[in-house]
Amino acid sequence: MDDKARADNENKENEKNTKITFRFAKRGDCGLILRFIRELAAYERMENEVVATEEKLDEWLFEKHAAEVLFPMANGKETGFALFFTSFSTFLGQAGLYLEDLYILPEHRGHGIGTAVLRELALISAQRGYGRLEWACLDWNTPSIEFYKSLGANPMNEWTTYRLSGDNLSELAAR
Repeated sequence: MDDKARADNENKENEKNTKITFRFAKRGDCGLILRFIRELAAYERMENEVVATEEKLDEWLFEKHAAEVLFPMANGKETGFALFFTSFSTFLGQAGLYLEDLYILPEHRGHGIGTAVLRELALISAQRGYGRLEWACLDWNTPSIEFYKSLGANPMNEWTTYRLSGDNLSELAAR
C-alpha cells in the first residue's frame, strides 16, 4: 500500500470515529448553501435548473422563514446540507417535515453521515410533534434508493408528483 492510499484509509477510519454534530444555518451561510445546491444539481444532472442566488436564499430562508437548513459537521467542517420545511397532512390532521434536499460531499459518503442526518431530522420531527418525514428521490438514483430502504423508508410508488413552475405557473395564476 502506498503512502497516499494509507493516508486515505486513515482519514476514512478517523472520520468513522468522528462524532457527527449539527448546526442550523444562519445568515451569512447562503454562499455555502448555494455551493452545496450547485454540487447537488451537478450530481443530479440538473445544473442548468439552478437559478437560486445568495440574495434569494437569504430572503426566503432568513426573512420569510420558508425553510430551514441543517449542516452535518465532522471535525468542525460542514460535510453537506439538508434543506427542509413544514408540510401538512390532511389525513393525519397534523404537520410533517418535508426534506427537499439532502447532499453529502462525495468524500464524506459511506461514513454514516446521511444516516445521522435522517436520524436528526426524525428527532426534530418527533420533538415538533410532526406525523411524518417525507422526501423524493430521482428514480435513477439507485444508491440513494437502497440507502433509504435500508433505513425502513417506503417508496410511495402509487403517487406521481406534478409541478407547475415558470411560465406555466404564471399563466395559471393569470387565468
